[in-house]
Amino acid sequence: MEFITLIGGLVLIIFGATLLTDGSVALAARFRVPEFIVGLTVVAVGTSMPELAVSFVSALKGSADMSIGNVVGSNICNIFAILGISAICSPIMYTESNIRRDIPICIAASLALLAVTLFDEQIGRIEGLLLFIGYVSMLFFTIRADRKSIAQESASEETAAVMSPLRIIFYIAIGLVGLIYGGQLCVDGATEIARSFGVSEATIAITLVAGGTSLPELAASLAALFKGKASMALGNVLGSNIANILLILGVCSMTTPLTMGNVEMSDVYMAVAASVAVLLTAFVLGRNKLTRIEGVIFLGCYVAYVYTLL
Repeated sequence: MEFITLIGGLVLIIFGATLLTDGSVALAARFRVPEFIVGLTVVAVGTSMPELAVSFVSALKGSADMSIGNVVGSNICNIFAILGISAICSPIMYTESNIRRDIPICIAASLALLAVTLFDEQIGRIEGLLLFIGYVSMLFFTIRADRKSIAQESASEETAAVMSPLRIIFYIAIGLVGLIYGGQLCVDGATEIARSFGVSEATIAITLVAGGTSLPELAASLAALFKGKASMALGNVLGSNIANILLILGVCSMTTPLTMGNVEMSDVYMAVAASVAVLLTAFVLGRNKLTRIEGVIFLGCYVAYVYTLL
């Protein structure tokens, strides 16, 4: 029964995130917001909505270690499992902006998580505010860096929006309901599973829940591969990982301080190592691309990591 509750919650979360993202994109189109900005904010955050729902509900219910564990586990899964699978299917080329900007920002976000948890193993409201400010600053920096492409895109966009206002409201409203209720079911199911098997909620969050909430990233990455746009898989994962730490943990810890609980610092170190590993692959075997061999290594690292937790 606990597994049914967890799976049902994950399904509702993914369904709600899809509707909320579609509605938000259509709303942005009605106000003629450039697609680049929509992709950087609404779509990137949309794939992180499952993590936000689970982490936020966990924080409100006093399961702070599940909140942090979900984000840490999801980030590790995104890089080692999802990028690994994507690279095995098709090598991923790195662009100059990936190497000079996107990957370093992802590493910086991981180091920020390490910095705020290293000494007292908790994230307070002030630290959460700093993480959130970091996310807003990252958006501002990226928009300024690509303002030329934004201007060109704005000039070429169509003015008509496909979705009607009533449908936009419906999508956003139902999406929010699905996220909130699904998050509650997911947390309740994960908590009961942890009690049934005698393991910590943090372990369940890092493995089972994190894997489930990473499904949107996996779906988006595989869809990009099937469309012949393998590099989109990298942007999807990096954007999601940055949002998970700076936005989600920032918002959750501003709401209520988060403690690590049963989440070990070794898990945080692993999240940092995963981000650094992406940069290293640009200069080792592949030379500006993530090869199939490196994809196999990534996937093997994830399997080995999960094995050590169980």
